[in-house]
Amino acid sequence: MQNKNFDVIITGGSYAGLSAAMALGRSLRNVLVIDNGKPCNRQTPHSHNFITHDGKTPKEISHLAKKDVEKYDTVHFYNGTVIKMSESNSGFAVETASGDIFYAKKLILASGVKDVMPDIPGFAECWGISVLHCPYCHGYEVKNEVTGILSNGEMAFEFSKLIFNMTKSLTLFTNGKAVLSDDQIEKLKQNTISLNENEIEKIEHADGYIQQIIFKNGETVSLHTLYAKIPFEQNIDASGNLGCELTEQGFIKVDFMQKTKVPGVFACGDNVTMMRSVANAVAQGNFAGAMVNKELSDEAF
Repeated sequence: MQNKNFDVIITGGSYAGLSAAMALGRSLRNVLVIDNGKPCNRQTPHSHNFITHDGKTPKEISHLAKKDVEKYDTVHFYNGTVIKMSESNSGFAVETASGDIFYAKKLILASGVKDVMPDIPGFAECWGISVLHCPYCHGYEVKNEVTGILSNGEMAFEFSKLIFNMTKSLTLFTNGKAVLSDDQIEKLKQNTISLNENEIEKIEHADGYIQQIIFKNGETVSLHTLYAKIPFEQNIDASGNLGCELTEQGFIKVDFMQKTKVPGVFACGDNVTMMRSVANAVAQGNFAGAMVNKELSDEAF
């Protein structure tokens, strides 16, 4: 790529990044989208709860989105991974794993997050297929099935509230001693939610679809679906390289205009919110693109 200087560089070319790129392309901004083609939902068979695209595969939605954005000739694409971002005389410098360095007046961080899988054999293979993170994205398709939740403590209790009306056969697996109050345990019982504190040995599955959970004590439980809340990491070190502030949960901290604490740096999508959905990423990306364009316009006027 000959051109090294852009109005805006967007790190991440999935739903949030492409939505931001469209808003900026329609505003005639010179934009570079850097993406390595490895979204966190790449194992998910179907995406839901996004009108006009309900039931399509994540790849199909992103493919259609990219085709739409490619119509705007001021938006450019680079296949690669960002390894470093820093301030420069022109604004910001972005370095990729291949050694290429690009420059921009503004940055939009839309690089998403990386899920940290627990050390349970079979879990990673089922992630996004029959081990699910979101009832809004996938709950309807597995309604009334034999369902489990893998979590503990306050998060487990709150997650149970969201799931219990989707099925009459629900078990909370704490994978060890439950860290719940007596009142919370009683509330689970009142709503016919079983509690299982056995430690998990592995998940048996067929091509990512759970067959049963096997516990370290030798017991087994047949299961159709398992919801889980697991840790995550930022795909890009925005705090170390740029000085962006992170929330207590590990998200990039932004204000109502999607601005980080670093002037000229915006963020949107899964890296800023626990509401991980295609619809939310698209909305945040569109708004971030508009806010960046406004800032550029204000500075140039």
